[in-house]
Amino acid sequence: MIKQTVFALSALLIMSAGAQAEPLDVPAGTYKVDPTHASLTWKVSHIGLSNYTARFTKMTADLTFDPAKLDQSKVSVTVDPKSIRTDYPFADKKDFDKNLSTGEEWFNAGKHPEITFVSTKVEMTGPATAKVTGDLTLLGVTKPVVLDVKLNKAMKEQPFAKKPALGFSGTATIKRSDFGMTKYVPMIGDEVQLLIEAEFLKS
Repeated sequence: MIKQTVFALSALLIMSAGAQAEPLDVPAGTYKVDPTHASLTWKVSHIGLSNYTARFTKMTADLTFDPAKLDQSKVSVTVDPKSIRTDYPFADKKDFDKNLSTGEEWFNAGKHPEITFVSTKVEMTGPATAKVTGDLTLLGVTKPVVLDVKLNKAMKEQPFAKKPALGFSGTATIKRSDFGMTKYVPMIGDEVQLLIEAEFLKS
């Protein structure tokens, strides 16, 4: 019985690995992020009581992708820090989003109007997962950051856009103090979690 179970599990794993290793049925080339199906959310500890959550609503991204050479993929992203949204409940009394985006001790968008990420290396960790290393520039400071990325799906023709499409999820953790943003550390956490969802359409 044990031998039969082990054999069945082994066969299942081999079949699964074989299915995941099938080539992706999408063309190589340049893909651009679909802003209607993309999000960049961040979370930071609020005095240990909760993880305060907010997002940026404006970003552009270009992806160079070859299904036969996944580790040679390249991506560049530009985020508008003025697009921060916190859902602050008393916006009529205080423009909290503007304070965060333009405050000199926060995102200081007047002096630094863009946040950018440019990949430098892609290391495949599985048939559909990878660690993407790149240079993140925030507040004029550039530091290497590693994203854990999953390719959710590749479609030869997305049914609504009628174009080839790729969908990704990604996560990363950075220290804001590495980029000079130290206000209220450690009451407001130094570590910031990034949560990324992005669909790309063939240019």
